[in-house]
Amino acid sequence: MVDADQTFVIVGGGLAGAKAAETLRAEGFNGRVILICDERDHPYERPPLSKGYLLGKEERDSVFVHEPAWYARNDIELHLGQTVDKIDREARTVRFGDDGTLVHYDKLLLVTGSEPRRLDIPGTDLVGVHHLRRLSHAERLKGVLSTLGRDNGHLVIAGAGWIGLEVAAAARQYGAEVTVIESEPTPLHGVLGPELGAVFAELHASHGVRFHFGARLTEIVGQDGMVLAARTDDGEEHPAHDVLAAIGAAPRIGLAEAAGLAIADRAQGGGVLVDERLRTSDPDIHAAGDVASFPHALFGARVRVEHWANALNGGPAAARAMLGQDVTYDRVPYFFSDQYDLGMEYSGWAPPGTYDQVVIRGDAAKREFIAFWLKEGRVLAGMNVNVWDVTDTIQKLIRSRAVVDPEALADPRVELGALGG
Repeated sequence: MVDADQTFVIVGGGLAGAKAAETLRAEGFNGRVILICDERDHPYERPPLSKGYLLGKEERDSVFVHEPAWYARNDIELHLGQTVDKIDREARTVRFGDDGTLVHYDKLLLVTGSEPRRLDIPGTDLVGVHHLRRLSHAERLKGVLSTLGRDNGHLVIAGAGWIGLEVAAAARQYGAEVTVIESEPTPLHGVLGPELGAVFAELHASHGVRFHFGARLTEIVGQDGMVLAARTDDGEEHPAHDVLAAIGAAPRIGLAEAAGLAIADRAQGGGVLVDERLRTSDPDIHAAGDVASFPHALFGARVRVEHWANALNGGPAAARAMLGQDVTYDRVPYFFSDQYDLGMEYSGWAPPGTYDQVVIRGDAAKREFIAFWLKEGRVLAGMNVNVWDVTDTIQKLIRSRAVVDPEALADPRVELGALGG
């Protein structure tokens, strides 16, 4: 049993942290719960920042995990705009960075998330250079896109990953001119491979996005502090009024690393090493969400997942483990994206080199299909595009580890649910 006098501290005020705090109370923990968030906004969900909120389809208040009064009502000690700069594992304390206050913990949860990777090129200090990770970033970018659309302005996006493509779609819907610079030969090349990357290239090209593949930004040119153009390593110069750096994110491991916790190497995606119970190398410290590298028995590898569902599910799993419950965190990774009239959901884990076949079920040209990534006949991942209510079936197929007939998998006349055995 967990003693009511115990204190559980959660460092990181995103979705994972807020859901962990919610779960602790839902599971009956009546000790102190301290939630420390380095942003001044209450914990919020990130998908709307590049989707509905950025497009003006969702109100600002819709992004928050709980209404502000929920925290006091549930006796959650919420510290907004506060950072933790040190963990003392021997004394079991965390130290606030602004005034040095020490807070004792019996159990500590690190959900520090990730941060945008920065462009290491001249010109990144100009006013019109943006990142998209926080609500404040989205608020600023929303105004920028509206202005660019009104004035026929140009946005250059460095990186054709999910954030880059979602912002490109939003920018085009505002009416801005968009050029995407990507070093790979297709968008999402390292995530979906060339076959599916081509689908997204065609989607965006049909909406007026210009791609410049096989190149990297080398300089952002400005005058009087404002962006004028973006130059690439092949000598091209692209007109720009604003530039978005969307070249990926890095786990925020500094606090954990300084505390001497085990860290995954870059080949494993970085992050804080945890076990199947989301415990770090210190049994009193757990980690979840973007920052955690956990062993996934289904895929036989360590994975680090940066998507919304991992925060939604990982925070509660870590909270239950902190309470001493028998937890094995093995959720099938899941994420979704909306771009123009294309909606998709992806389940599974199939990075480059892990699969040997891609099977398409449906009509990729019409953007109504399901793609499957296979290894030796077993489904590692599936992505449904404008095909709905199949996520549970796809995840069941992945979990079954059944060897399937690729021809049957590709045939819409064969019931998908019957293929898992």
